[in-house]
Amino acid sequence: MRKSVNTIIVLALLFVIGCSHSNNTFANNSDIKPDHSDWTVLLAKHVKPGGLVDYKGFIKDKDELNAYADYLSNNAPADDWTDEEQIAYWINAYNVFTVKLIVDNYPVKSIKDLNPKLSIPTIRSVWTKEWFKIGGEDFSLDRIEHKILRKDFDEPRIHFAVNCASISCPTLRNEAYTANKLNDQLEEQAKIFLNDTTRNTITPDRITVSKIFSWFGGDFKNGQTLVQFINRYTEVEINDKAKVKYMNYNWDLNQSN
Repeated sequence: MRKSVNTIIVLALLFVIGCSHSNNTFANNSDIKPDHSDWTVLLAKHVKPGGLVDYKGFIKDKDELNAYADYLSNNAPADDWTDEEQIAYWINAYNVFTVKLIVDNYPVKSIKDLNPKLSIPTIRSVWTKEWFKIGGEDFSLDRIEHKILRKDFDEPRIHFAVNCASISCPTLRNEAYTANKLNDQLEEQAKIFLNDTTRNTITPDRITVSKIFSWFGGDFKNGQTLVQFINRYTEVEINDKAKVKYMNYNWDLNQSN
């Protein structure tokens, strides 16, 4: 009888421990700080001047690509990471899993070709599909961008850092984002994007800007107008009452060859 009672107690303790672990999958990585140097090596090798991507080159280095993706999967952010460490991690995660998505399905003409049949935008798409894991949890690109980066951090410049493998997206940076360089990297990305005449046309009285500023307008208007935000990064001074229009978005693959 005593043996049976002891067995029940042990099983109950194991159950409690298991439940605790399953509800706190991100809690075991506090001693592991992010190292994104392997991602920098791959980006420096396969992102060309102007931001176009050599996906065929990434395919040749698929083992290294998968190894870095696995590293991120197994080392999710912990609560004691700084905001800079977390933001850099999540931007890199979004970008590496986007590249991996293209590599795993190459050749494709557009990332939107990978949408499920009967795709419903924002509900059932290539971005909402859960196809990789982080910290033992099923993840989607949408969850990284909208449920973490946009929700948890007041940082509109992330829109110039995450890359959707398309021509009209802000360019994929040829180095990984890191906590100690994050602010400078995001500042540079914003300037590069907003002064790129293929993605935004800026004049003092009229601006035709990326659809990103329409889709996520609220992220840029926190206590300011869109023009005021854009003026921080443009080489041309825009008048406060300038007319704003939005460019068509080119979803063709951002490949170099």
